Amino acid sequence: MHSTQKKTSLHCLSGFALLLVAAGAVAQPVYRNVDKNGKVTFSDRAPTASTEPAAGPQAGIVAPANAGLPYELRQVAQRYPVTLYTGEECAPCGTARSLLTTRGIPFEERTVKSNQDVEALQRMSSQASLPLLTIGSQQLKGFSDTEWSQYLDAAGYPKSNSLPSGYRNPPARPMVAVQAAPVAREPAPAAPAPQQAAPAPSGPSPSNPAGIKF
Repeated sequence: MHSTQKKTSLHCLSGFALLLVAAGAVAQPVYRNVDKNGKVTFSDRAPTASTEPAAGPQAGIVAPANAGLPYELRQVAQRYPVTLYTGEECAPCGTARSLLTTRGIPFEERTVKSNQDVEALQRMSSQASLPLLTIGSQQLKGFSDTEWSQYLDAAGYPKSNSLPSGYRNPPARPMVAVQAAPVAREPAPAAPAPQQAAPAPSGPSPSNPAGIKF
């Protein structure tokens, strides 16, 4: 009788131990890791400090474009980058800029001012009218609130601003990069004139007592 109870108790303890092991396996934490390219992986190992990017200017790591954006928005901006081409004294250009800023679209701005800028714009779009918006390879010529919004929706951009607080788009740059003027070099100093031998004396000398000229 006692032997049967003892075996039963051992079986119960064994089963309980197995339940604890199973429960421990179920309760094991799962960590979500996101690498520098935005790829998400799941692992039972916590990310170590060595996998985190070094901080500070001494790290030698340049943050990629749109690095401060939420993951979903960053993916859309990488697939379909937005660039706005504007000019001076262009009221529709200001309206277009306001639309993108209010909606929270990350974009780059290129200004068209010089003759080289105009020529580059004509080569790209076959015209010189502004504003011009590019979403990926799609060009939208002339501002249209409805048309631009439809294309931004189709690209996957959110309809409301989801940019983090403090995010700023990069400053506007000329369409054609301005090349620095070459630095004028100082002229090299002139080489000194070669010294001429002193003329031989014309009068009589101990070696030429008669003063004969050759």
